[in-house]
Amino acid sequence: MPQLSIDDLMSLETYARSRKDFRAKVIAHKKPRSVTLGPNVTLLFEDELTIRYQIQEMLRTERIFEEEGILDELSAYNPLIPDGSNWKATMLIEYPDPAERARELARLKGVEDRVWVQVEGSARVYAIADEDLDRENEQKTSSVHFLRFELDAAMVSAAKAGAAIAMGIDHPVYQATLEEVADATRNSLVCDLA
Repeated sequence: MPQLSIDDLMSLETYARSRKDFRAKVIAHKKPRSVTLGPNVTLLFEDELTIRYQIQEMLRTERIFEEEGILDELSAYNPLIPDGSNWKATMLIEYPDPAERARELARLKGVEDRVWVQVEGSARVYAIADEDLDRENEQKTSSVHFLRFELDAAMVSAAKAGAAIAMGIDHPVYQATLEEVADATRNSLVCDLA
């Protein structure tokens, strides 16, 4: 899958003019790419469009318009685009109450390594988490993790041929299983595969 370059991005002025429509397009695109696992975890599966939007928003927020700064953003975000043999997701652990969130993040240490996907007929594939930097310390895990699910050729072929896709978490204090993702989610994820 291609990586984004400066030529794929809008200038700050162009983005300001088209932001409302572009944002609406991305929100609609993200909907089937969002998977809820239990009451407190959401996986947002990234692709070229979601990452392009994230970069555009960072450039806008930080008022970055010089080439060096843009290249830094591309370098930071391009690794989150699937490369044809994997799915990449942002994992959000959400507890609205700050005290509960602190308590649960302490209990959920290592949860990022216990998230899995499974293509029907194949073994579970556990996430490779936070390749850019460690997001866990001795006290707690982070509320945001970046995950990569690496699929073999047989899994890719099966998914593209219509095999069901399941997902889940099997951490000692947080278990959730989605036996089969919705068709819209499956179809969207298959587009990430070469």
